[in-house]
Formats: sequence, C-alpha cells, structure tokens
Amino acid sequence: MRRTGQPTINDVARVAAVSKKTVSRVINRSPLLGDDTRARVQAVIDELGYIPNPQARALALRRNFLIGLVHDNPNAQTVMNVQQGMLEALHDTEFEMVVRPVDRGSATMLADLRHFLERQRPYGVLLMPPISENDLVAHACREIGCRYVRMGSAMLDEAEHMVASNDREAVRGAVDHLIAQGHRRIGLICGPHGFRSARERRSGFEDALAGAGITLPRSFIADGNYTFESGLTAAERLLDLMPRPTAIFSSNDEMAAGVVHAARMRGLDVPRDLSIVGFDDTPIAAHVWPPLTTVRWPIASMARSATLKLIADSHPEVEEPSLFLSTLIRRASVMAPHG
Repeated sequence: MRRTGQPTINDVARVAAVSKKTVSRVINRSPLLGDDTRARVQAVIDELGYIPNPQARALALRRNFLIGLVHDNPNAQTVMNVQQGMLEALHDTEFEMVVRPVDRGSATMLADLRHFLERQRPYGVLLMPPISENDLVAHACREIGCRYVRMGSAMLDEAEHMVASNDREAVRGAVDHLIAQGHRRIGLICGPHGFRSARERRSGFEDALAGAGITLPRSFIADGNYTFESGLTAAERLLDLMPRPTAIFSSNDEMAAGVVHAARMRGLDVPRDLSIVGFDDTPIAAHVWPPLTTVRWPIASMARSATLKLIADSHPEVEEPSLFLSTLIRRASVMAPHG
C-alpha cells in the first residue's frame, strides 16, 4: 500500500472499515471487542506501521501512562531491586516508571506528595516501606483517585492494595537455625525506628528466643538504620560485651557486612568465633567473606507483582499474589559456637 507521511488513527479506521473509537479500543486493549475485530484492526495497525501518540492517548483517557515509585528508603540496593521488579512488569507495555523520593520526616511530606500526584496524574503508584506504612499516604491516594499498592513486612491493606512478606516468621526460622547450632548468646541489630520491617524482624527474633526458653539482657540488642556504618557501630558495641555474643542476627545484609568488618578488626574468625546471619540476600551477602547465611527477601518479585496489580485493568488475565514467603539461605557464616 502506497502512503506518505505518518499514518494516523483515521487511516487505520478507514482501511479497517471501523470507527475511530473501535481502533482506540484495540489500542487500549478494551475487553469490549470481539476477537475477530481486534485481530483485523491490529493487522491494519501493523501493516500501516501506525504508532499511537502517548500524549494524545493520555489526553483522551484523562490519565498518564506513568507508574510512580514513591520511597524514602536508606538502602540504595533495596530501591534498585524494587525498580528492577517494576521494569520487568512494565516491559512491552505502554507504561513508564517515574521515581519520586520523599522525606517522611518533613512536615510537608503529605502536601508535597499530594501535589506530585495531582500535577503528574500517574496511572498508579507503588509505595515502598516505610512510606507505605503510613495510612495517611494511602488515604491521600484514595482521595485523589490514584491507584496504589503498598509494599510491607505485614498485611496493611486489602489484597488489591498490598504485597507483603512474612518477615516475622522468616526471622524466627533464621534464629531457630542459630539455636539449633548450639548458640545461646545471640545479639540482634535492629532496623530503624519507625520501620514496620524492623519491628516485625525484632518480633521474630524474640519469638525464637522465647520458644527456646532463652532470656538475654537488653544489652544484646543494638540499634541500626540499615546501613553498613550503623552495622559496624552496633557490632562494636555488642562485641564489647562480656561475655560477648557467639552469634549476631542483623536485620539486613548491609549491616551484617558491617558486623563482618567489625569482627575482622578485632581478629575474630567468622564463623569460628562469631556466627552472623543477615536479611535480604542482596549481592553483598554472597560477595563478603565468608558468604553470609541470610534470609532471602523476594523484593523484586514483590515489586513486579505490585506493579502488575496497578496495571491490572490493562492486563486482567492474571491475578497477582499478595503474600510472598522469605526463605533462609544457608552459607558459610554460621557454625556451632567454639569452646
């Protein structure tokens, strides 16, 4: 077929002998069409090489094809893993990702977020912890009419608005593993105050100790903020104790790497003198020496599922899960206590 210039939606409608509205429904994957009509119009689109204008579509549908990632998370690797899962979900779709960092400690955080949602009008937003744990953020999304899905360490919302992991149970299993190896003096490095994940992981640690009848002084618990430096500082405090822990559970791998470094600086052998368990199973867990025993947190899979929930209207054929199970990955950083 001979043609000049860029084909338009009117060209597709004329050649396919359908209305422009029918072509629009094919482009937008509307379920209101029969398979024969959909296939015939799509064949004309392919033949003409018609490419829909995203700006025009957004204007016609009164929405943008943007999926927002809203976060205030100190761990860059976690944010990158979430982005990886989102991009996997958005591959070969008309949607694009936009990242919006916020400051949860700011007095204007909610107002700033509302302004972003009202100005950009994203198709939907994925809320990362700890922002996702704030019910006022979810309420703002509902008021504005913006789709949202929350990520978390426990179920915080209805299934359509939630992907969660079983942090408490997973940590209990990890600490049970240490206890089964013979450890009784087990230190804990917590996550940041205000994070639900930190609370869930601490609860799992305490559940394991209670189940084994182990009571430890408060000095065996140190605060951290999910960074290497905070893990190093917390480990130094725990290793100053007399008697010191024979094992330490760290609420994420970044801090666990700090524990390995602190042990090395004191001439301690890991795991002969100190066993270490982390959480996340980020690349650092396999790259430190010895490789870390850790809880594998399926963060990229959670982000992928959350994103597919957001675009479910466009891809209704699959129902995404809301609960993801973390699993213990056993490596070389744990052994029975020495002596």
